[in-house]
Amino acid sequence: MHGEVVSATRLTPSMVRVVLGGEGLTGFAMPEGDPTDTYVNLAFPPAGASYGPVFDPKALRDLPREDQPLRRRYTVRSWDAASGELTIDFVVHGDAGVAGPWAAAASPGDVLVFQGPSGGYRPRPDAERYLMVGDESALPAIAASVEVVPAGRPLTVLLVCDGPEHELALTTDADLDVRWLHRSADGAGTELVDALREVDLPAGADVCTFVHGEAEEIRAIRKHLLTEVGMGRADMSCSPYWRRTMDDEAWRAVKKDFVAAMEQDA
Repeated sequence: MHGEVVSATRLTPSMVRVVLGGEGLTGFAMPEGDPTDTYVNLAFPPAGASYGPVFDPKALRDLPREDQPLRRRYTVRSWDAASGELTIDFVVHGDAGVAGPWAAAASPGDVLVFQGPSGGYRPRPDAERYLMVGDESALPAIAASVEVVPAGRPLTVLLVCDGPEHELALTTDADLDVRWLHRSADGAGTELVDALREVDLPAGADVCTFVHGEAEEIRAIRKHLLTEVGMGRADMSCSPYWRRTMDDEAWRAVKKDFVAAMEQDA
């Protein structure tokens, strides 16, 4: 499946919103249950690829590794079935990575090939309260999730970014307490777990929780919620999206072992 760029808009210094459309999206449908963490697996061909802009990633598996498209997983920010438009928000850090630079340079008519969608998380409508924690990589899923939290329900959101110019407004009918945190110069990465310790989470409360972002930060947050707050695993959607100092290929090579070690923490 593929989409053609309809528009590319810089939302913040580090985030670009790309809207895709076109006949290549015919048949696209959100997974059952309309999860707010729905994602697609994007495929970016290397420079000078022998195949065209529209291709079947599965058909290229026998090519040498350096000729195969690089895969990146991104959250679907929204899908408008009426207009047939798919919106994806990309985190951009200069020339680093593959997907970010592509999004920063995207222009109408450019083609993006992907597989999917898939996903599994949607805030439970019957929870007493909601907690969502993450960084820019989790912001699209968090932004989609807060939109469906029932009106008036207590909702705490902790988000870390590089500075006030990187903050985005969240839309929700819930009773929202959003706290934007700015990374310290020392790069310790403790901003989220430190702020979380200041959040009043009554013992035994029914808290529907979404925790996603940088691996070491998410590991510390998960351990705090399970061992210090006493939250149950079933109440929590928790996943390390990326790891500091690693590109996506290196992270995927060690992610399984990292998650297994994280599970041993609590």
